[in-house]
Amino acid sequence: MPLRLIALVFILMSCAPRAAFVAAPAGGGVEPATTIFVGTMRQPGPEGFTRLRSDTTGFVRYDLSIPTDREPGSLDWPRQGQKPDPKRHFLLMNETRFASAREFRAALSAAMGRQGQTDAVVYVHGFNNTMADSVLRVAQMHHDLRVPGVGVHFAWPSRGSALGYVYDRESAMFSRSGFEELLDSVADAGAREIVIVAHSMGSALTMETLRQMAIRKDSRTLGRIAGVILISPDLDVDVFRSQARDMGGLPQPFVIFGSSRDRVLGLSALIAGEADRLGRLDDVSRLADLKVIYLDTAAYNTGSGHLNLGQNPALLSLFGGLIGIDQAFKADARSRIGLLPGLVLTVQNATKVVLAPVEAIVDPAE
Repeated sequence: MPLRLIALVFILMSCAPRAAFVAAPAGGGVEPATTIFVGTMRQPGPEGFTRLRSDTTGFVRYDLSIPTDREPGSLDWPRQGQKPDPKRHFLLMNETRFASAREFRAALSAAMGRQGQTDAVVYVHGFNNTMADSVLRVAQMHHDLRVPGVGVHFAWPSRGSALGYVYDRESAMFSRSGFEELLDSVADAGAREIVIVAHSMGSALTMETLRQMAIRKDSRTLGRIAGVILISPDLDVDVFRSQARDMGGLPQPFVIFGSSRDRVLGLSALIAGEADRLGRLDDVSRLADLKVIYLDTAAYNTGSGHLNLGQNPALLSLFGGLIGIDQAFKADARSRIGLLPGLVLTVQNATKVVLAPVEAIVDPAE
């Protein structure tokens, strides 16, 4: 496929309006705040954080109102000229920028104390995101997945353009040390366990950062990583294998949500000149010697199939309480039916689950 045609397809698949931070109206009717702590390598500007790269990590907290009158997976905000409606829209209640990592750690530690939590979930966004795109989506996923633990987000300087693939890829690699600094800050704030949830190109950033930490023998923070979840990872399979080898083993549990019908990763594979990306595997045997759980969500494809876990109501319901996902694989196969409705295939260490509606796999004779 010519590059010009690939670019056109990317544009058509990314034509949704950009998210925006819109202040909640004064007075009553606003839902209690959901708080997302953010570390970012974006340069701040007069109208918010930009796509430009910063040499230092910035820290900020967003308090957001999440409407109750909506379907899980949906994300809506007031369009230009539209009156904010707390029952329908994600709204900004407060934004706090911290002058230093120390102030950020203190605020995060206090939040964990107020919520009675000692765990943190760190989200990393993917390709083609503005700051508002990523923060609102993280808030939506954290809420809809009913994730225990304080929500933290790493916002790397994506260009926020369908034509910015190369810029984004370089920005992700540029941000490795900034992401490491955020993880260190979360650990220093008192998080007992840290789960990383990365989407698309953010998966490449996550793997490179964990590899960097392992090579540095940073056991202090690495020892707190209680699981990694990659959603539609836009990552070369051979590179992933090399990263895992350099790390001396993957954090456990290590879960990959992919889709064999992910159209965005299909285009990414064309750009890269290869057959597959990690999030679009048909043959899990390529990961046979790695201890991973690979879930094919193609039966639940929503839109392009590139964020099924975050957007499909059935999957959101199925995987509510995401941190405990590994518990589903500690029981026998019979008891897993209903909790993980799919076909469980094991190839050495790798386990692949082809998710399907439960009625499609239950044997009526049983």
